[in-house]
Amino acid sequence: MNRNALFQLSLAMTIFGTVGFFSELTGLPAMELVFVRCICAAVFLCTAWVMTGNYKKEIWNFKETPLIILCGGTNLLNWIFLFKSFELISVTIAISLYHLAPMIVLIIGSFIFREKLTLFSIVAIFLCFIGTLFIMGTDGFRSSSPEWEGIIYGVLAAFFYAATMILGKSITKTSVYATTSLQMFIGILLLVPFIDFSTYTVLHSAEWFYAIFTGIVHTGVVYLLFFNSIRHLPTNIVSFMIFVDPFVAILLDILITGFHPDLLQCLGILLIFSGLFYVLKAPKTLTDSENKAM
Repeated sequence: MNRNALFQLSLAMTIFGTVGFFSELTGLPAMELVFVRCICAAVFLCTAWVMTGNYKKEIWNFKETPLIILCGGTNLLNWIFLFKSFELISVTIAISLYHLAPMIVLIIGSFIFREKLTLFSIVAIFLCFIGTLFIMGTDGFRSSSPEWEGIIYGVLAAFFYAATMILGKSITKTSVYATTSLQMFIGILLLVPFIDFSTYTVLHSAEWFYAIFTGIVHTGVVYLLFFNSIRHLPTNIVSFMIFVDPFVAILLDILITGFHPDLLQCLGILLIFSGLFYVLKAPKTLTDSENKAM
């Protein structure tokens, strides 16, 4: 076991677990926050790419460029919908729904890559489906429910997270630095027409700090730590560490923001993560590339 790599991955997952808490401190709507995040991450990742000298070794594979662009688009939508869900529902519920992504990968992968669903996979998907219904609660089935929109955003975030995993599976020749940097610039270009720049004029210095901090640390630093560490760790360890960030997020939500899920929602959260754990422990249900993307 590479202890340094394990520490880097643990730190990356812990930091990412605080993203929901910090997003609320920025005072920015989802779209404007993602825009700042893309800019900060692009600057940070490009700087790291140059300082490490990896740009000298880069060999661009132009056949992968359309995939990188498409992956950048799905990753952008993944972020937007995740932060929109943070605005409308608790971080605990949003992050639980977000971790439906591996189940969506399994379902889509069974059609696209013709990967056979095992009994483990089917049971896990069923557990996650029931868990999602429980998280919605009795009011969640009515479109008039105040949390209904947030739940939809959470599921959409999971869907585009899954799409990012699947697309990322096909990007094998372009380096992580080049791929992520290009995706950040794609995000900036796509968002410019939709950004309300007047939003930034009313931010206080503390809110600017949290917005920039989220861009540099929760994106740039986490990306580097994550992708540098997974190359030196076995797949089962990487899969298990997925549970660190929701644990941190839920703990902060309960201890700091004071959110207390009801009994039905607690059962739903338990079912979702039981299904996720069940499928990650099952043999040959997720490929190494999919685990790394997560």
